[in-house]
Amino acid sequence: MNIILLGPPGAGKGTQAQKLVDARNMIQLSTGDMLREAKDSGTEMGNIVADVMARGDLVTDEIVIGLIREKLQGDKKGGFIFDGFPRTLAQADALADLLAEQGETLDAVIEMRVDDDTLVKRIVGRAEEARAAGKPVRADDNEESVKHRLMEYYKKTAPLIGYYHAKGQLQSVDGLGAIDEVSGAIADVLDK
Repeated sequence: MNIILLGPPGAGKGTQAQKLVDARNMIQLSTGDMLREAKDSGTEMGNIVADVMARGDLVTDEIVIGLIREKLQGDKKGGFIFDGFPRTLAQADALADLLAEQGETLDAVIEMRVDDDTLVKRIVGRAEEARAAGKPVRADDNEESVKHRLMEYYKKTAPLIGYYHAKGQLQSVDGLGAIDEVSGAIADVLDK
């Protein structure tokens, strides 16, 4: 089973993806994680990614699609969870092409709905907790960058809701519940 977890930054996509990895032996393809790995690599591409991420902007489609293609070539286990990808209509089309090229299909798109004010508090709070615990803090986990990321989401990613709805693949869950409640709602969608 291949699915997309769709929602704004801080909606809990990564947390829910990890629950699916544990429960269903799926492989999480988090573009955020892949981009952070690239950023920390020290390569020329990594430095470009680091600069883009520090501004809170989205990286180019070519970079993201190239990273996804590399990941799809390995063990498929229980299927893939696309976490943070696609972010644009062009990427959605590219993902459809890439899945077809790999002989794969997209089985569900799960929109995690959350309130913007809650998102800002959640992300900034996560950064404050990490800082207090002496853990590394993402450069873009501050109020200004979060608001910029939300604006980018609404301009570029939110149109995917209509795109996948029109394809009959979209299901929505309330992303503001407790982690286990959200997991249960996602499981209900996947088990149908």
